[in-house]
Amino acid sequence: MALRVVPDGDERDKDVALAIRYAVDNGANIINMSFGKAFSPQKAMVDDAVKYAETHNVLLIHAAGNDGQNNDSIEHYPTKKLNDGTVADNFINVGASNYTLDDKYAAFFSNYGQSVDFFAPGMNIISTLPENKYTKANGTSFSCPITTGVAALVWSYYPELTATELKTVLISSVDSHANLKVLKPSKTGATKTTTFSTLCSSGGSLNALKALKAAEKLVKSKKK
Repeated sequence: MALRVVPDGDERDKDVALAIRYAVDNGANIINMSFGKAFSPQKAMVDDAVKYAETHNVLLIHAAGNDGQNNDSIEHYPTKKLNDGTVADNFINVGASNYTLDDKYAAFFSNYGQSVDFFAPGMNIISTLPENKYTKANGTSFSCPITTGVAALVWSYYPELTATELKTVLISSVDSHANLKVLKPSKTGATKTTTFSTLCSSGGSLNALKALKAAEKLVKSKKK
């Protein structure tokens, strides 16, 4: 289902919270959240909706943001870190990767940090436009739905997984690039290098096939 929470400008916390609850109440298993902002004056309302989704076994997948900033020091809302000091177990943050495995592998615009779980394709993604047109575009708003699609694929094969287990499967099965030297994302021009492990907690990028295999292994282990 398509729910509009972002008007011309920043989304309101109330709209985000109500959309999450509406999606949960109407049967969503996974919620794609390709939006974000720097301020959250009613964060408690969003936190309650995140917890509501968690209690109903719904996975939330959120775009890390396109400001070339460290999300560990500059918040990009909504966040998996809740006001009560806990961390939502049903929440994934996704950064944007490039299409070449070199020093530019981390997209120059992508937000990063240990609060980001992994990266997924977000550069030169072919997408649709009105009037039957196509274009190439960049953004974590592509990385996020790509991850959502992989999550849906895995869950369609292994529906017995919980949202938390599915999150674990996606994170644990990434392609590891932990020691890859990359340019640190920056909207003003990346000049500093770092290891990919500093840009996300898993040090890797989404891999659909590995996720399916990891899910199969987990399901089999649960049946023993």
